[in-house]
Amino acid sequence: MPTEPSNLSRRDLLKSAVGTSVVGSLAMAGTAAAENPATAKLPPEDFKASGKRIKQSVMAWCFNPMPMEELIPACAKMGLVGMEGLDKKWYPLMKEHGLKVSLAQGHSFKEGPVDSSLHPMLEARLKESIDTAAEWDCKNVITFTGMSVEGQSFDQGTKNCVDFFKKIVPYAEEKNVTLVLEHLNSRDDSHPMKGHPGYFGDDVDHCIDIIKQVDSPNFKLLFDFYHVQIMNGDVTRRFQQLLPYIGHLHTAGNPGRCEIDENQEMNYAAIIRAVAESDYDGYVVQEYIPTWDDKIAALRHGVALCDV
Repeated sequence: MPTEPSNLSRRDLLKSAVGTSVVGSLAMAGTAAAENPATAKLPPEDFKASGKRIKQSVMAWCFNPMPMEELIPACAKMGLVGMEGLDKKWYPLMKEHGLKVSLAQGHSFKEGPVDSSLHPMLEARLKESIDTAAEWDCKNVITFTGMSVEGQSFDQGTKNCVDFFKKIVPYAEEKNVTLVLEHLNSRDDSHPMKGHPGYFGDDVDHCIDIIKQVDSPNFKLLFDFYHVQIMNGDVTRRFQQLLPYIGHLHTAGNPGRCEIDENQEMNYAAIIRAVAESDYDGYVVQEYIPTWDDKIAALRHGVALCDV
């Protein structure tokens, strides 16, 4: 009967076998995802979301360089009711296809009110964005804290944000528009749109503190499940607890800001059920960067999963 090599213990052999199995499984999962995974339940090409409990939109930048002339009708066909993250020159084509502007662009996430020297520029940009939102019957405009300022204290950065938002929010109230402050993760440094090292508002509880200090129904949180999962976790319970302060929702799989299928760590079927069972009546926006060869099929899969 063969004996184990003298320099390897049973534990070493077991670790080697398990490691090989795990690496092989992950490699197969990654390959499957890129080719539209057979493990995912893919909806038919003529699938159209009912929109009964979840109002869905998509972040258009995730599909670059796909032409908007292709993406816009495809989104309408699969039952989306809105789009965001695209130049306003495309708004008329969206309207032709029955799509609303779910979120108007505000300013760069790199430049925010944490830096008080930027306040005049940010005020002008946000007022312009609020006007655009009002013109197109869009309820939300995105805003950010910006990147931390070297040498500035945490408390001073927070005060700068609160002071600025208190100044701009009355204009949003006047136009019946809500500013939604996005919390972003600062951990992922693999891609400029997957994580944002140095972002000041990287703790969702800190963002909520800023929102509470501003104290306006027209200033809320953009709760992105992907970013919250990376920085804080416990996403379903956090969504439920923070619901009174949430004005907009984004999805993406983690790690990798990929499709919301079973090849990432969050159970979106359960998350979306919690959203559907809550009082939330805003948009659920697909904001993952497709890894599948067929990007429209990747979007259709996420839309179908969220159509509960």
